[in-house]
Amino acid sequence: MTIPPLLFALLMWFIGTAAVVWLDSRPRHTFATSFRLAGIVALVALGAVWQTADDSSWSAAYIGFSAAILMWGWHEMGFLMGFVAGPNKAPCPAGVVGWERFKLATNTVIHHEISIALNALLLFAMCWGQPNQSAPLTFLLLFVLRLSAKFNLYLGVPNLSDEVFPEHLAYLKSYFRVRRMNPLFPFAVAGWVAITIWSWLAAEASPINSGAAATATLLAGLAALGVVEHLFLVLPLRDAKMWTWASSAKTTQTKPVNPVVID
Repeated sequence: MTIPPLLFALLMWFIGTAAVVWLDSRPRHTFATSFRLAGIVALVALGAVWQTADDSSWSAAYIGFSAAILMWGWHEMGFLMGFVAGPNKAPCPAGVVGWERFKLATNTVIHHEISIALNALLLFAMCWGQPNQSAPLTFLLLFVLRLSAKFNLYLGVPNLSDEVFPEHLAYLKSYFRVRRMNPLFPFAVAGWVAITIWSWLAAEASPINSGAAATATLLAGLAALGVVEHLFLVLPLRDAKMWTWASSAKTTQTKPVNPVVID
């Protein structure tokens, strides 16, 4: 029972990421249509969560997990395509540090973070007291993973892996830092390892072929992928190169907006 959910989590992560990269690399005049169609898919996924909330089977856990991934993809498209980001769309001014820099950085993404938080609250409200918690837990895990990665980028990591970063969001790079290490990173990795182990143990303790076992295993797989993605921030490997094949756009020369280099 453990291998299929792990493979499914990996497959959904890989296909979902590749699809978002491909759609975001297409001409900008296609963005509105792509975002609307993805929104319809997200609504269908939300309906699927509603329909399976009271289902404790392993198949319902898969449906909830898939629905959360589809909704997450819609939010990521909204951000990467520039529809939902934040009121601040300017690079970080030179010499700005401390609380002022944090406020400016937060205002580049705050609308997107709020929209994700509202979606998470909606999922938990829909599934409150129900046996199938796959969708809200998956979505929450993705949300916290995103926040963890962004805080580490803000504080500074050796490897930004920003090759596929969209041109229209290039100003965000000015809020990143390149440095050997930051105080949060070891705790973030340790935390995600702990969540991976806890989810795995929860799966082992659940009845075989149950929805609870499938949900916990899917979350363990997703958390493990989160550990890998965090390690890519410090290892001399460019994980963004894994997705260049999915990009439909040819490389263009743009005005660079470089991150702050420390150390």
